[in-house]
Amino acid sequence: MALFYNQLLWPITRVAISASKKVGFESSDKPDSVLTLFKNHGFTDAQISSIIGRFPSVLVSSPTKNLLPKLEFFHSQGVSSPNIAKILCKEPSVLSSSLENQIIPAFNFLKSLVGTVENVVLGLKREPRLIRCGIQIVSRNIAILRENGVPDSEIVILLINFPSTMMPKNDRFKQILEEIKQMGFNLSKHMFMRALFVFTSVNRSTWKLKLEAYRSWGFSENEILMAFRRYPNFMALSEKRIMRHIDFFLNKMGWERAVIFTYPDILGLSLEKRILPRCSVFRVLILKGLMKKDRQMGYLLKESEKLFLEKFVTKYEKEVPQLLDLYKGNISLLELGYGTQEVWKEPTGKIPKFLKFDK
Repeated sequence: MALFYNQLLWPITRVAISASKKVGFESSDKPDSVLTLFKNHGFTDAQISSIIGRFPSVLVSSPTKNLLPKLEFFHSQGVSSPNIAKILCKEPSVLSSSLENQIIPAFNFLKSLVGTVENVVLGLKREPRLIRCGIQIVSRNIAILRENGVPDSEIVILLINFPSTMMPKNDRFKQILEEIKQMGFNLSKHMFMRALFVFTSVNRSTWKLKLEAYRSWGFSENEILMAFRRYPNFMALSEKRIMRHIDFFLNKMGWERAVIFTYPDILGLSLEKRILPRCSVFRVLILKGLMKKDRQMGYLLKESEKLFLEKFVTKYEKEVPQLLDLYKGNISLLELGYGTQEVWKEPTGKIPKFLKFDK
């Protein structure tokens, strides 16, 4: 009992005690041994707490018969302790999988496809469930991709970077591919992989909610499809982000909807860190007659930091000496001499909190 309650840090002990109530055990000998095993294999206190919290039954597993052989197998393949910990923290139920019947065959199967242990680890860190979903499902989905002309080089990229795309049941996977093809994607091109990732990540009910969010701003089916082809994550963004960003571009900046479906990836940019600082510069330059508003402004939000500063800040430092300070957030629009409503189009007369530039 002493080790379980005293020698380990309190956060781990607290999680372990909580977990013990869920799984139930009379003695602390086994959980003591489990915690010690993880500590001896380099797991941090936070990682141990995470594993126990998400998978309490690990505390009643046999450290020597069930857990140690699995850790030793990963080590024998060249997987480092930090990477083992990351994989198990994300999906601790891997520890309940059969070593001989599931983990070893799946690991070797993945290695035969992606070539190196390093690539297997990259894929498993992104989606550890890949090792549990069944070789047959993944193998058949790979065959379906090949039947549809997807090159092996792209399949390897999918397994490493978008491994969850390979996990749907085969019938559903076929259906997804057909829908993607009907949307005009070339299955031999990189953009197809991103579309596949979105399709396999977003369920149908959530997909409908996102469609409704775009329709509420007047986007037509063709405009949504055009945007999705150009930026598949267009349909992976949260409804909150969709509404907030479009409201800013259309209602505050006064842009046309065409800017968004022409440059849909601007919806993926941070409002506070990228969009607001740059748009505040744009608006000041427009008000001073140094810049004209057009659709290209969507593209300008994507310019590199270096090019943006050269084109729109240092270029006009004589006309607007404090433009760099405005861009960096060191001064507000009010301090620069502009009323907020003068700069941002605001139909209701109320200034949203996230648009207040006052210090």
